Formats: sequence, C-alpha cells, structure tokens
Amino acid sequence: MKRIQPSYSSSRFERQLPLIGPEGQKKLENSTILIAGVGGLGSPAATYLALAGVGELIIVDDDRIQESNLNRQFLHAAASVGLQKVYSAEATLGSLAPDTSVVAYPGRIDEISADRLVADADVVIDALDNYESRFVLHEAAWNAEVPFIHGAVEGFSGQMTSIIPKKGPCLSCLIPAVPPSGKVPVIGATAGVIGSMQAMEAIKYLTGIGTMISGRLFLWDGQAGRSEFLHIGSRKNCPFCSKGRE
Repeated sequence: MKRIQPSYSSSRFERQLPLIGPEGQKKLENSTILIAGVGGLGSPAATYLALAGVGELIIVDDDRIQESNLNRQFLHAAASVGLQKVYSAEATLGSLAPDTSVVAYPGRIDEISADRLVADADVVIDALDNYESRFVLHEAAWNAEVPFIHGAVEGFSGQMTSIIPKKGPCLSCLIPAVPPSGKVPVIGATAGVIGSMQAMEAIKYLTGIGTMISGRLFLWDGQAGRSEFLHIGSRKNCPFCSKGRE
C-alpha cells in the first residue's frame, strides 16, 4: 500500500528521539501497523502508536459504538454513540496525529479479509474481543511471518505476549481451545495497561530496541497490584505449528 511520506516535525518527538534516535523514528514513520479492534485495547494501542509517529495505521472493526463502550474506549465520544467505530477512531486519531495515515476498514475479519489486511502490515495488534476472529487473524499473520501482538482483558486483569512466527510458540500453544464467547466485565484502566503495553511491544519491534515479550506471557492483576511472567513453551503436538519442527 503506497502512502505519501509524512513530513514530521522533529520538535514533536524531541522527548523520544534520545531513546530511539533519528533512525528509530524513521523506522516508525515507514511502518504500517494493523490494529484489529478499536475498542478497549485498540484505543490506547492506536493512540500511542499514532502519537509515536507510526506512518500508517490500518484499523479494523465491524461494530458500532454503544454507550456501554465508553468506560474504556476513549477513541469514541458520547456524541458518537451509534456510529461505526472505525470512522469515529479515524477522526479522533486524525485530530491527535494528523501526519499518521489512518486506513479504516469497517468489516469483519475472516479468512479472506485477514490475508489481505495482514499483507500490508509490518506488525499486527490483536485488540479483538472474540477468539474466533483472533485465531483467524493469528493464522494469517503466522503464514505471512508478521509479528502478532496478543492482548486480552477481563475485570481487573489482563494478559499480553508477542508471537514472532517461526521463532517461538504460536497462539494455539498458549490457548489450545477457543474459550466461550460472551460479554465480560472490565475496568477501563485494565485495557489501558494492556493496550499501552501492546503499543510498546510494536515500537520495540520496529525500532529494534529492547527485549520483546516473546515466549513469555505477561499477566497483570490490577486488583492485587501484581504482575508476573509465565514461560510459554511450544507444544510438542500443537496442531497448528508443530508441523515441520524437528
């Protein structure tokens, strides 16, 4: 997907340039990130990636804004209830970071759309709220060898990991079976913590700075004020990624 190269003001990024350098900033400017879901996780992830100077965001969501979304989905305002989320998010991101190109796709992720969307991406952010679409998107990213940054929240708790295709465990190694679907309670700040960490992972991957949370699962317990990491191993008989392994 071709886009016009933005002309970024160096003063806008003067607080992060000492950390990632001009070369890191240029890498962000030349990157395309697919964000699947612009709700609780997608709001902080998309916002911080746009503000960091990522050149292009592809945002995907087939849902419309409901009043019950507003405790955590801050890309959307109360006056936007009833509108399609991707267009509300596109407008908000455009006002926050006008140099970032935002491509809005108001459709559902399936086997056909997932392959097409992932083909243009350097990184995929999994900000979905259902596991059926999550596994479809993960398979497309794995096959295209595009990093897949998974996040999920419930209540005061959340989890996050980065899946680097062919270099570690896949999503099926972590989650062997699709959990039951349904609405779950969530504190907005929980989504803020996990979505922000997903943005951080994408920035680290694109700039080559820091250590990815790959092969590990970050668990956040906001109610107890505690976090921990669990090792994720590749399952020997994983039906998805075990083929071809020695």
